Amino acid sequence: MDFDYHLHIFHSPRFQSVVDEAIAFFNDTPFHKLPPPVSFAGSGVYALYHLGDFDPYARMVNLNLNRETKNRPIYIGKAVPPGWRSARSQETDAPVLYRRLREHTRSVQQAINLEVDNFQCRFMILEGIESDLVVPVEAALIREYAPLWNSVIDGFGNHDPGSGHYNQAKSEWDVLHPGRPWAERLTGASPQLEGIVDKVKQFLSGIS
Repeated sequence: MDFDYHLHIFHSPRFQSVVDEAIAFFNDTPFHKLPPPVSFAGSGVYALYHLGDFDPYARMVNLNLNRETKNRPIYIGKAVPPGWRSARSQETDAPVLYRRLREHTRSVQQAINLEVDNFQCRFMILEGIESDLVVPVEAALIREYAPLWNSVIDGFGNHDPGSGHYNQAKSEWDVLHPGRPWAERLTGASPQLEGIVDKVKQFLSGIS
């Protein structure tokens, strides 16, 4: 039987234009302290920005502080309701995006060398049919900005693996920013701090 691969490839310029429209909207959303001042319903996409004095991040911080619009997020993520993957979500009014930002706030607060007051966030709420854009918009933003904690340093979004799983290694993020209680229980062979710092500085030396 003949098989033509190209007959199965779907392209849509309109899809890209919608994603671009969403990113333009996202880039105009206001900045807030982490976490935002009030709880709100909905899912969506968010970005975190570090503006503190942690030395390995100095170049990124200086670039953001010297611009009207900060364009070097340290992390980009998404929040979708439970059951979203199987189209069974029943929590369309749940504050899933706000909860995710609160989770990240706790991680930053627990780190011994970060201050939550040095973080800001921005976010875009996607509801109704637009909620289907959560994944493609998050992916497009990560490609656009290559945030440090997405692209270079892994582990910021990790959760407590639970009893019986503490033989794992610490993530690079938890080595660089120790303090999360559950991460301190991990006993696996962790990466070396010096190598992580070198990787961070090499990556940030190439940004503009």
